[in-house]
Amino acid sequence: MSEINPSLSISEPQPIGVNAAQKFGLAIFAVGMLALLIAAFGFGEDYPRILFALSFGLGIIGALIYIIQKYKGVSEGVKNNHIWLNSLTNRGVFAWTLGIAITGLYLLIYWHDNLQMLNGVIRMLDPFSHLLTGGAANQWFLYGTLYTVAILVMGFKAILKYRHSNYQIIRTASIMFFQLGFAFLLPNLLKLFHQPEFYFTYFWPLKQQYLFPSTVQDLMSHSGGLGTFMVFWGGVMTFIATPVLTYFYGKRWYCSWVCGCGGLANTAGDQWRHLSDKSLKAWKIERITIHSVLVLIVITTALLWINSWQQGAVLGNVSQAFSEWYGLYIGMVFSGVVGVGFYPIMGTRVWCRFGCPMAAILGFQQKYFSRFRITTNGGQCISCGNCSTYCEMGIDVRWYAQRGQNIVRSSCVGCGMCSTVCPRGVLNLENGPMKDKISDNPILIGNDGVTLKI
Repeated sequence: MSEINPSLSISEPQPIGVNAAQKFGLAIFAVGMLALLIAAFGFGEDYPRILFALSFGLGIIGALIYIIQKYKGVSEGVKNNHIWLNSLTNRGVFAWTLGIAITGLYLLIYWHDNLQMLNGVIRMLDPFSHLLTGGAANQWFLYGTLYTVAILVMGFKAILKYRHSNYQIIRTASIMFFQLGFAFLLPNLLKLFHQPEFYFTYFWPLKQQYLFPSTVQDLMSHSGGLGTFMVFWGGVMTFIATPVLTYFYGKRWYCSWVCGCGGLANTAGDQWRHLSDKSLKAWKIERITIHSVLVLIVITTALLWINSWQQGAVLGNVSQAFSEWYGLYIGMVFSGVVGVGFYPIMGTRVWCRFGCPMAAILGFQQKYFSRFRITTNGGQCISCGNCSTYCEMGIDVRWYAQRGQNIVRSSCVGCGMCSTVCPRGVLNLENGPMKDKISDNPILIGNDGVTLKI
């Protein structure tokens, strides 16, 4: 019989509350946020360098002090103490307030041209933007900067929190690397050298524009060899690399190791992963919505290419209007405003679970054409429920573990958290021969609930 994982033991009492060093870190962070607020009221244009250093510098330093002190002197292992008693992590007043604030920020960024309320903060970033891109900042540069800082700072927190797990350390470091290098620095440096702003870690259908005829034509006709390479890269990653990598590693190679959407969810959103709905109703809705979005983007892309081929003779402006509708309501409102703004209320991975067309394609490949699965040792399961509680994709992992059944679900992003929080080592992320994998759907969904096929 295997012993209980000592890193997950609850016998050691842990300190409750915030110590003096953490309060000091919070105070520095608050000063940084005050500087950001001052910049928002118009002073960012007059004192950009000072306010940028104060807001981002003190904000980051204060957050790191708080994080380091939180885990300093605490033994290794997952300790999600009091999460159901904390207003911020249990849909309390603080959670709703933060959710509204994040949603409001997304609305301001997306519709900045009409609102102009972020102009002071954007102008504060001008010196940094000139250094990196050669031009003035805009709302998208602000968004990218905030997004990247959030992943780096909260990624550091995740590494400290899960430092007993090599898988989580390496996975989080990978997310931080791809976000900083490929999703922030490289696209902006391309602009500095007067090249197209291209994101090498995003491709169709998640970055749907990269397979639209207008984008392909612009890249190949105006950007020379580099533009042609970008088109080639997007095609290879979409139609060749993605199926091959998913066959060997499941969708985790992208959703949990590369993608910025999943990166933000697993770092800044980690504290809300337990709020994901595990009900059968949520699962049914998930399968309808995510595949509906995939169908929409396939139709959109097909319409655009047909219209381009017929030079607008058949569809006129219909395909372009459909594309703009998709970009607004799916690409912006669903993936951004709802996908991130609802973290404190609906848990992380709202977009990944219910809307991402890339996740839908990868999920189909993972379920039917991949060597990846989560294996279970049902004899060791004590039905503690940690695995299900902390599954950000709403999978009732315990249901499988109690039956000793391997988990082959299209929605699983391979984050490995179910295995990380298991006190008995019941769950393992593995690759194996296809012949040993359960390839058919082992569960029946009906009015009476969920039952296992025999």
